[in-house]
Amino acid sequence: MITGLDHVVALVRDIGAAKAAYQTLLGRAPAWQNSGEGADRVLFTLANMTIELIAPSGFSVAADRMRALLDDHEGVLASLCFRVADIGKTLRRLDRVALRPEPVAEVESSDAATGAALHWKRTRAATELTRGVRMFFLELAEERPKSVATDVAPIDGLDHVVITTEDSDRAAALYGARLGLDLALDRSHHDWGQLMFFRCGDLIVEVVRRPVAGGDALHDRLWGLSWRVADIEATRARLIAAGVEVSEVRNGRKPGTRIMTVRSGTCGIQTVLLERSPKPVE
Repeated sequence: MITGLDHVVALVRDIGAAKAAYQTLLGRAPAWQNSGEGADRVLFTLANMTIELIAPSGFSVAADRMRALLDDHEGVLASLCFRVADIGKTLRRLDRVALRPEPVAEVESSDAATGAALHWKRTRAATELTRGVRMFFLELAEERPKSVATDVAPIDGLDHVVITTEDSDRAAALYGARLGLDLALDRSHHDWGQLMFFRCGDLIVEVVRRPVAGGDALHDRLWGLSWRVADIEATRARLIAAGVEVSEVRNGRKPGTRIMTVRSGTCGIQTVLLERSPKPVE
């Protein structure tokens, strides 16, 4: 049913500041910008997905809802939008697995800079049945333009999106059995809890269980993003030169990976950069 992660939606308070911050972080220019229906939008499209920044604009029911979701945060991850090959089949599947999808809607968007148009069909699962994570499913009529590199050592794509849960069994049932994503890893450790990796195209939906006092067993949370880079030292140097606060590079939990944390310039969204070692030639 799902062929990949089409895009992640991040709600932000200030679209201009967020656009500048993510152009610096990604080392790439926006690929699409538009306004309407109570929101301003900026999209950065990388090799394997898009991040859509949305800020409330004006005074409307939609804008007020976004402001309520933001609360006092500079930015929050708001939605996962999966790509599918056949929206009609997806609708029937979502209905069969009791995720109560909305009727399919046809959507058009025009880029403010070029006037180019994109078209897609989408449906949405009932959020109360997806453990509080908003999920859309899209069939695109045409590919989005890619974000061109504007600096050295840009970010290449998304490596994984992180979701936290207090109920790993029910989360596994949702992402594996009901959505049909392939469970590639299920590992527990006394220091960092339980990790489950679900393949989604060429990236990973990572579900993490870290029990905390007073946690919500009924609702999961979109927690953060891990971006893929070719040369983590070069990207780190670029970000430091741009005034972005980052950690030292360290070895990742998965063998053959190195990671660093980005501590500013992400609109408050938890962000990690990851470099994978080249596979040895056989």
